[in-house]
Amino acid sequence: MAKPSAIEQLPEDVREWINAQIVANNFAGYEALQELVREKGLSIGKSQLHRHGQKIERRMAAIKSSVEASKLIVQAAGDDQDVLSESVIALVQSEMFEAIVSLQEATGEEAMSNEDRIGLLSSAAKNIATLSRASVNQKKWRLEVEESARKKLLAEQAEKLAAMPNKGGVTAETKAAIREALGIV
Repeated sequence: MAKPSAIEQLPEDVREWINAQIVANNFAGYEALQELVREKGLSIGKSQLHRHGQKIERRMAAIKSSVEASKLIVQAAGDDQDVLSESVIALVQSEMFEAIVSLQEATGEEAMSNEDRIGLLSSAAKNIATLSRASVNQKKWRLEVEESARKKLLAEQAEKLAAMPNKGGVTAETKAAIREALGIV
């Protein structure tokens, strides 16, 4: 397994301070940040800070993209059928797949021992199973909501049909034919 970076080994409060500095400087000014870090008594190179900044920037871009996609989904479809949950599950499943592919393709310093790989794959498999159950439950719930709405609509149509007077050539047989065509029992 790859050795954790010097920044990842720092105490959490120091890492958070570095992260805040990187974001505040809009992922630039790593030389100045290196000087600030040095003033705090730490020896972290500009390249290490830059690599760490790139990781943070990628994570923030992914989060921002997911949030924007979720907002667009809600605007376009509302959330009557829990489209947002379905899209979140799909996003997480996609990320899990990409992570597994990256794990399989890892070489050199990125590569990890077989024991570590098995542990990660085992954990991923459990998470994928949980996601799959969530996806199935979400789809089942959506079908139940759709069926409930369909039954409600049919009941309303049956009431309107029953209230319709038998004038203008509408006979009991015509009403029965309409009920049959609409699936009203």
